[in-house]
Amino acid sequence: MALLKGANIVTGLAIGIGAGVIAPMLAPILKPFAKSAIKAGLVAYDQARVAFAELNERTGDVMAEARAEVEEARKAAAEQPKSADQS
Repeated sequence: MALLKGANIVTGLAIGIGAGVIAPMLAPILKPFAKSAIKAGLVAYDQARVAFAELNERTGDVMAEARAEVEEARKAAAEQPKSADQS
């Protein structure tokens, strides 16, 4: 059991040292891919922002129309008893 735990420490150290040696070699190769992924993320973010702004504007327009219709209905309801009393 103790030998197995020692092997895990040695394996972890070997992986850490290997990653430290290999990472500088892979960085120039992986940089263009990382850059492309970041660019794609920025484009997606900008498109989502525009879409959300359009949705917000449309929702505001619909709410304004609904409020106008409610106000018209209130005015019509308020005028209806007046015209019934005059007849």
